[in-house]
Amino acid sequence: MKSRSLHRLGVACGLAAGAWLGAAEAPNKLVAAGFSPFLISLGMVAGVFLGRWTLPAMLKGSAYLISDIRRTPHLSVWAILAGVLWAVANTLTVFAIKNVGLSIAFPLWNTNSIIGLLWGWLLFGELRGAGRAQWTKVLGGAVAIMSGAVILAYASTTSAASSRSAGIGILAALGAGLLWGTMYIPYRKAYLSGMNPLSFVTIFTFGELATVLSLALIFDGGYQSVLAELRQARPALFWLLLGGFCWVLGDLFQQYAAKYIGISRGIPLSNTNQLWGLAWGALVFGESSGTGAFVRLMTIGGSLLMVAGAAAVSFAEAPDAENAARKRAMERESRRYGLDLARLEASIEGEDSLEHAGHRRSLLDWLVAVAAAAIFLWAGILARPQPVAVDPAWIFVLVLATLGTLAGGGFLLWRRTRFS
Repeated sequence: MKSRSLHRLGVACGLAAGAWLGAAEAPNKLVAAGFSPFLISLGMVAGVFLGRWTLPAMLKGSAYLISDIRRTPHLSVWAILAGVLWAVANTLTVFAIKNVGLSIAFPLWNTNSIIGLLWGWLLFGELRGAGRAQWTKVLGGAVAIMSGAVILAYASTTSAASSRSAGIGILAALGAGLLWGTMYIPYRKAYLSGMNPLSFVTIFTFGELATVLSLALIFDGGYQSVLAELRQARPALFWLLLGGFCWVLGDLFQQYAAKYIGISRGIPLSNTNQLWGLAWGALVFGESSGTGAFVRLMTIGGSLLMVAGAAAVSFAEAPDAENAARKRAMERESRRYGLDLARLEASIEGEDSLEHAGHRRSLLDWLVAVAAAAIFLWAGILARPQPVAVDPAWIFVLVLATLGTLAGGGFLLWRRTRFS
């Protein structure tokens, strides 16, 4: 019964992740206003940096995070590596959106679920010992995801302005999917070693910020050029910071999904963000206007096929034999790094030995939160409407629905695990 409740929690987290990861990509439409893709990525990662420091400190306190990180210092390297992979992948998504549009690019880079599924099976014992029903759901879902990607790729080549720009967009989206799928290796490794997702993402942010800043300096003409672009983009920085902050919320839910139901199930479920991306692209930004009925049908059909595949994969609850294989992977991590196996088992069940250690939010935690709020306020005062056509009514509807997933998923996490 306990494993079933954790499976349901993981499913809820995956769905909430899809909503927030989908909303986070909407500001990337600013590439249509002429900003550099590297600048877009840098602005978004700045918002990610603020969110990854503020939310964990507010939920658990910096003293808790430091204690948790010290228990598994070797995972800091893995978290930084994951941040590097995320940053490169996120930059590629900007190129993908620029060349083939948000509603097309989303499903293409969500092939990361296939990559994650393969890594989960190969390295962490996921699906080992699973019965025929689970394998049917997983493999059937994988085929559906790949088929949907092929349909959408064909639709993009028929609707893009030129075959060359469409090809660049497709390659960028698929490259992002490959990197994001590989990024889940450090995720699962961390949670089999008993690390709290909030601690993991705090270290994660160093790798992503350093990588995106390096890419911007290298490909955008150096320090002076980047500063000049930032000054020019000042009226749009608030939207990029907001996009990054939304991504943090989605990624946190995705981290908890990966912890409690594994990357082979949690990541496909979070990839329902493609449906949210389609909604933002088509309803808010009008990406489907001007295209033929056949292309629209292919886009919608391909997206729904991929969503159905992700759902099939995600609802394949792990049987006892697969849980035993997962335990063997945990024992391997325990032996390799000298960790307490009982503590690792308790962690994967939603318990935390640090929860009762008396950690409280310090003055520093509140100062971090105030500083982040001040930066957002400053950027909001400078913000100006961007030359991108939007539908305000649909923005209101999608924002309301997205906030609903935050309230529901956050409540379930707090009630079941106290964000552990």
